[in-house]
Amino acid sequence: MTRRLALVGLGPGDPELVTEQAARVLNEVDYFLVADKTEKHPGTADLLAMREEICARHVRGRPRFVHVPDPERDRDDPVDYGAAVRDWHEARAVAFERALLENEGDAAILVWGDPALYDSAIRLADRIVERGVVDLTVEVIPGLSSIQFLAARHRQVLNTIGGPVTITTGRRLLQDAAHNDNLVVVLDGALTCRRLPNPDDWQLWWGANLGSADEKLVAGRLSEVVDEAWQARAEARLARGWVMDTYLLRRC
Repeated sequence: MTRRLALVGLGPGDPELVTEQAARVLNEVDYFLVADKTEKHPGTADLLAMREEICARHVRGRPRFVHVPDPERDRDDPVDYGAAVRDWHEARAVAFERALLENEGDAAILVWGDPALYDSAIRLADRIVERGVVDLTVEVIPGLSSIQFLAARHRQVLNTIGGPVTITTGRRLLQDAAHNDNLVVVLDGALTCRRLPNPDDWQLWWGANLGSADEKLVAGRLSEVVDEAWQARAEARLARGWVMDTYLLRRC
């Protein structure tokens, strides 16, 4: 029998930012699959608690969570980065497939932000379907991304008038900043903008743990505020044991 797997975008973490569509789907499935990293990263237990809080707010009755141990990913800048990520995706697909086999009924994977933007849930679901062990119908429920929330918090339009915005990662920032004047940066644990040449030429709008009680915001000329952002990032990590940040860079 074909089962339903919903990839539900929860937004950046504030229960009030969950859409009505997401709340409806959360009430239609039988249980929630949650990637669990606490064995090797105890600080992420707070992320599990935040998911439970969101579901408690929006789900009628008692939500059922199935914790899936998340395989460790090679983060030591391997020679073949793409292959390392694909290996990690395959290991995750096997782990989630096992959880689906062990639990009957329809399921949802709870995704921070939006599943279509720098998240692996869609690729994960596609790989499970390709493997053919579990008969699934997959649907994607969009959520508010941290990028949208960052722009709202700083009262900024992401694109310039008639101009593009480039969404990139910390790994690619130095390369992309050489050819683009307006960038949103995600997945940057090193705050790579600290290494940009000519920091006087850039404006920074940065935010961490957006939508949480420990939200941090910094804005100004990069040369003047980058150290403040780095310190705020450290404080945000200390407060919760983890940090999720993103920022907008615009050439002055």
